[in-house]
Amino acid sequence: MSGPLHFRFQMPFRSKKLSCLHAIFPPKSKLVKLNSFIHLLLLLSVTSLLHQACTKQDTSYSISGQVVDNFGTGMPDIKIYANYMEATTSTSDGYWSIEGLAGTQLIGAYDAAFDFSPDVIEVKQATDQLLFVASPHTDSTDLLILNWFKQQQLPNGLLESTENGNLVSLYDNALAALVFLRFGEQERAEKIFDFFNNRISSELQKGPGGFSQFRDRNGSPNNHRWMGDNAWLLIALNNYKKLTGNDTYEALAAAITNWLTGLQDSDGGLFAGFAADDSRLNYKVTEGNIDAFNAVRGYSNFHSSLLQFLHNHRWDSSTGVLEAWPENPPYRLALDNFSWGYAVFEHFPTSTIGAADRFKTIQTSSLTGKQITGYCFDEDKDVVWFEGSAQMAVAFKIAGMQAEANQILDQLELGLVASTQHAGSAGFPYAANGGTGYAADPLWTGADTQIAISGGAWYLFAKSDFNPFGVERNKMIPAEEQFWNSSH
Repeated sequence: MSGPLHFRFQMPFRSKKLSCLHAIFPPKSKLVKLNSFIHLLLLLSVTSLLHQACTKQDTSYSISGQVVDNFGTGMPDIKIYANYMEATTSTSDGYWSIEGLAGTQLIGAYDAAFDFSPDVIEVKQATDQLLFVASPHTDSTDLLILNWFKQQQLPNGLLESTENGNLVSLYDNALAALVFLRFGEQERAEKIFDFFNNRISSELQKGPGGFSQFRDRNGSPNNHRWMGDNAWLLIALNNYKKLTGNDTYEALAAAITNWLTGLQDSDGGLFAGFAADDSRLNYKVTEGNIDAFNAVRGYSNFHSSLLQFLHNHRWDSSTGVLEAWPENPPYRLALDNFSWGYAVFEHFPTSTIGAADRFKTIQTSSLTGKQITGYCFDEDKDVVWFEGSAQMAVAFKIAGMQAEANQILDQLELGLVASTQHAGSAGFPYAANGGTGYAADPLWTGADTQIAISGGAWYLFAKSDFNPFGVERNKMIPAEEQFWNSSH
């Protein structure tokens, strides 16, 4: 009684569409004669086929990566796009992720102040470690200032601090090196470093040590060794090391570090350096101690003791600010301790940069005749200090207060002047108008009329969201030693 097997499915007829939820299999019928094993096998096979045909497969995927600057530091608040639609923004460390993507996607990063490499990354599947590297986007003003720096550099690598001058400042040359590093002019920065690297034994380690604060355009030093400026050269070297990974100047960095740490007193503070006659400068400057704290790498007993000094002798707990000259009430406070304090120390109160409004002033530019709102060195508020005002813009950028920073930069541009010495270049004088520097000492002749390094350097730092202290800012300071935190 053998013969062909016959089977037939009975499907519900619902608008002529196959239901993907149920397939109605026939009961026992005269038309279908199957043994139980074959019947079960068919049921499983058909059910599997229906499930595969009717279940939509999830083909979405996720990606992640980071945005960094050319020093490898993570960049926050950068917009990330997928197929030209904004998808997310980077975190405080520059990291980002996007979920639920499908098909081919073109991923890009955007911020008006930067260019990114690569321009776009094509992805088709899940991946991580996507990297965008940001470089400052230079507008015409930035290029004019950068051109001034390039043309100001002498054959020996040094830059005179102002146009038409014969004064070379160690601090200003450290700033110039940082500008060159920031804007892709590494060889120019190396020329500056080479000058000092060739004078480790003949100057840095001679007598009581230290590089001179000032020298002439030929490189002859005045022998006055201020520790703050030496710290700034070390800050520039730290940035070079982070950017390039190059060890060429590590011996120079180590020698400066040894000299700075050797200035530490029993109370934790650092003496100011040495006078031209080799006598020690037996006073301690808040600004210089802040510089050295950042410049000396890592976190050690040196740093812990220095913080104790600042806490015990320079911290006004009632107002939450660092003091410059506690013994002289009219000049107890100085602007740079506000901006640099915020830029150097982790978790420093943002209220500090707001409190710097006490230094704000409106003055008329000696060169452009325009009224400029900016910051003075101290509370006598008799000049607009371009360098210090741009330092405040950097602090506001670090705090994520873009509008406040941009407002400062807009005001500074009212004092931008064309160079009388270099073609196609421009910059800022040291100050917008004549008056006094910190305390009652008058500014030098030309401070308000000759383009200077410092204002242009800090302007470029602010425009490009660059904190020169950033390489050594995250020192993992123990919470109990962060005296600026009111909970400790």
